[in-house]
Amino acid sequence: MQREENWGFYGRGQERAQLEAILRRKRWFFARITGRRRIGKTTLVQEALRAVGPRDTMYVQIPDSAPAGILSAFADAMDTFDIDVARFPRPTSLLEMAQAIGDMARAGFIVALDEFQYFAREKLHEFTSHLQAVVDALSRDAAAVPGGLFVLGSLHTELVALLDDRSAPLYNRTTDQIELDHLDIASVLAILREHADTSPERLLFLWNLFEGVPKFYRDCFEQGVLAEDRKTLLEQMFFRSSSPLRTEADNWFLSELRGRYDVVLKYVARNPGCSNRDIESYVRDTSKQSSEQVGGYLKILVEKYRLLEKRLPAFARDNALKGRYYVCDNFLRSWLAALGPSVAAVNFRPVDPLITQADVRLQDVEGFGLERIVATLYEERSRKALGDFPLSRRIEGFWDRRETEIDLVAIDEDGQRIRFGTCKRSADRLARNLATTDGHIERFLAEEPRYRAWTVEKVAIAPLLEPPVRDAIRAAGYEPQDLVDLTAGL
Repeated sequence: MQREENWGFYGRGQERAQLEAILRRKRWFFARITGRRRIGKTTLVQEALRAVGPRDTMYVQIPDSAPAGILSAFADAMDTFDIDVARFPRPTSLLEMAQAIGDMARAGFIVALDEFQYFAREKLHEFTSHLQAVVDALSRDAAAVPGGLFVLGSLHTELVALLDDRSAPLYNRTTDQIELDHLDIASVLAILREHADTSPERLLFLWNLFEGVPKFYRDCFEQGVLAEDRKTLLEQMFFRSSSPLRTEADNWFLSELRGRYDVVLKYVARNPGCSNRDIESYVRDTSKQSSEQVGGYLKILVEKYRLLEKRLPAFARDNALKGRYYVCDNFLRSWLAALGPSVAAVNFRPVDPLITQADVRLQDVEGFGLERIVATLYEERSRKALGDFPLSRRIEGFWDRRETEIDLVAIDEDGQRIRFGTCKRSADRLARNLATTDGHIERFLAEEPRYRAWTVEKVAIAPLLEPPVRDAIRAAGYEPQDLVDLTAGL
């Protein structure tokens, strides 16, 4: 296969079209773009600007700093983008900074403020009041203002507090909102088709590491390892002194937490599906001074940082107390559960055994990653009208009675079909465990008799299934599916 030598822009067609429409209006806008760090917010703005033609622009990375640090960063950005100092003097206060944004917008500039959530800090909060006055003035004269303001942010709760809270100065001021999620799997496959291969093993390995974060795939491409074997990629990306992802988790995730939640995050990453009681017991044994704060830590990690998700028992009400916890982000989960400890020891032990150790752990993490990619593929295929199962919804959660565990429960309301899926990274182990899965399914149907009259379908899923294993699966009453089947047509 001929591989592309240049990196392209992948996915985001709908979001880019929305941004291009905003820019082509050539009237005042105040647009919010949110999403996790490294998800491609800045690149999306750059691509939209490139598509609509030359515009005067300025981009500022807002530091987590005092006002003096913010003003210094803003002035440096003005210098970097060659903003005429006689026309636009460098601001010396947060008030003047807000006014400078307004003056630049009136002159046709597109201003982008990244990590805007830092203005939720008490020492910076006055800026939002100053910006409110500027935004209101520009909005009153919107047709005569050819420029606009993008605010980009990665901490959802703090952005909500700044822009959506009724008591906030900037409440109801944004003209447009875009929420950037991970690239869909079709876009990841497009990357792999151009620069590597789309084998199930590579797709699961890379998706479990990077999910749909385009920056990480591009980092691998620029290091020349996107198409290499697992060991080579891990060594180049994580285990060398110059590795681009060696400090990624610390710089972009854990430093934000300032060490307050590390114990909880590591435990959940290494024990997906643990309960509140499990976490409290572990923290009590390892960090007694933090044990009484576990409930508060979990709430913050779920609601503010969106690093954990809490799954409730299947069919439970939203306010149910019992829950199980999982790390949401594939990269962070892989780092905490598999890569981080080995990378930390690189100055004290030979590198090759450390890479082997990390890869063994990573393959364990991929078992849970397989469940996630299968669920994501079912949703994506249904959304694109591919395959044989139009998905109405998935029944998520867990069954805590009689230890019922089912990896996938998919519902087709119109056809009154329910599909149960079991996922295993090992094809041989998958085929050997189908009788056990039958027991789980029977317990589910006994507890939820409304589905017994529906058409019940059973699928067995592994990354790759060879013909003999497929035959054994069919003989057990299941339909075999692998990642080749589930990515067909994407």
